[in-house]
Amino acid sequence: MLGLIGKKVGMTQVFDERGILTPVTVIKIESNVVVAERTIDKNGYSSCVIGAVDVKKKHVTKPYAGQFKEICDPKKHLVEMRDFEADVSIGDVLGVDFFKDIAFVDVEGTSKGKGFQGAIKRHNFSGGRATHGSKFHRGLGGTGMAASPSRTFKGTKMAGRMGNAKTTIQNLRVVKVDEDKKVLMVKGAVPGPSQSMVIVKKAKKK
Repeated sequence: MLGLIGKKVGMTQVFDERGILTPVTVIKIESNVVVAERTIDKNGYSSCVIGAVDVKKKHVTKPYAGQFKEICDPKKHLVEMRDFEADVSIGDVLGVDFFKDIAFVDVEGTSKGKGFQGAIKRHNFSGGRATHGSKFHRGLGGTGMAASPSRTFKGTKMAGRMGNAKTTIQNLRVVKVDEDKKVLMVKGAVPGPSQSMVIVKKAKKK
C-alpha cells in the first residue's frame, strides 16, 4: 500500500488540452517523513510509520517527542501504513511526486459533522405524503415488533448523530500533480471540511 498524509485545501476547476472542464479537489501534500518501521521479525507484521506537519517541542510531551529523536522535528499527525510498497528507510522525506505515476487514488478523511438529525435526513427515508390530513409527513414511525419480541433491535435506522465519521472515497482520478506547489488534484469530492487532514492512498480496486 502506498499512501501519504495531506491537507484538503478546497475545490477548483481545471481545463484539459481539449478544453473540457473538470471539477477537482486540491490536496496539499508537504514533506512526509518516515518515522519508524515495523518488521515481521520484530513486530509480526510489516508497516511504515509516516509523520507530517511540524509541531513545536514545547507543545508535545517528552514521551511523544522521543520517537522523533535524531530523525526530525515532532510531527502533528502520525499514520501507520501496512505493507508499504515503496522501498524506504527511517528519515526519508516523501512528497507529492509519489503519485506522478498513479492514475487513481483512495482518499480517507473525517466527514463533516451535521449534528443530531432526524431519520428522514440521516437515512434518506421518503417519509409520508405532504397532503392535507395525512398526519404522517417526516416522522419515523414504529420501530418495535407488534407481538414478540416486543422491542427495537440494535442497528435499527433511527435519528442520531450524522457525519463526523471516518469515510473513504474510492477511485478518484488523479488529474494533475504539481510538484512545485506540492499539490495533488483529483476529480471529485473528498470527505471533510477545507484544511482538514486526509490520507491519500493508491487505489485498491484500480
